[in-house]
Amino acid sequence: MAEPVVAQKSPYVQKVAPGTYFWCRCGRSQSQPFCDGSHTGTAFSPMEVKIEEPKQVAWCGCKKTSTPPFCDGTHSRI
Repeated sequence: MAEPVVAQKSPYVQKVAPGTYFWCRCGRSQSQPFCDGSHTGTAFSPMEVKIEEPKQVAWCGCKKTSTPPFCDGTHSRI
């Protein structure tokens, strides 16, 4: 199975508004933490995430979290 590129070894912490977001799973996007289509030709596809209320989130940057798309601290072990 293909491994994602580690985009960064820390989360992308952002305040987000309600809406639909597409989290990059491959790590290749230039628009991290969101998909820009760079996964084309790979085994990866973005994850659709629906945010219901304004809040601060920590999107996973290493792409190895066990709680996608959110950071679980896995980056501290890679």
